[in-house]
Amino acid sequence: MKKELIELRVNGRSREVAIEPAKLLLDTLREDLQLTGSKRGCDDSSCGACTVLVDGTPMLSCTMIAASISVDDEGHAPEITTIEGVAEHGAMAAIQKAYGDWGGAQCGYCTPGFIMTVKALLERNPEPSDEDIRHALSGNLCRCTGYTQMYQAIKAAIRAEQQGIAAARR
Repeated sequence: MKKELIELRVNGRSREVAIEPAKLLLDTLREDLQLTGSKRGCDDSSCGACTVLVDGTPMLSCTMIAASISVDDEGHAPEITTIEGVAEHGAMAAIQKAYGDWGGAQCGYCTPGFIMTVKALLERNPEPSDEDIRHALSGNLCRCTGYTQMYQAIKAAIRAEQQGIAAARR
């Protein structure tokens, strides 16, 4: 099959890649760009393990055609953020640290998708209610944790973010 050259904006960088026209974003990220944090869990958009952010919105990369979100003829492209792009200034983001501290992950397979979903939630709503958190996470599945530790990690991340904001204002 003939490949086409596309340009994607991933984690703040423009990346060119030659792919088959119908190649999925998940496969392009993992195989062509070696960004293996997003996972293939279901192939039918039911588990959320492949979640990435596209212009800040959680999207399932296992059902997106990579070429459909490449740079257009006018030079515009959506920003794709993967789990590899979550770290802040070389350090773990608050949500990443909290997941480790509170045992939000057991096997870790679903963790990147959850973190991407939570990142988008906290950017839209820095003080979500329990209901907001449950609703945001409703498209992500975990077979290991039972979710309690994840909710604790999310609340800890919210507290850490609020403390960081308060300290920065001083």
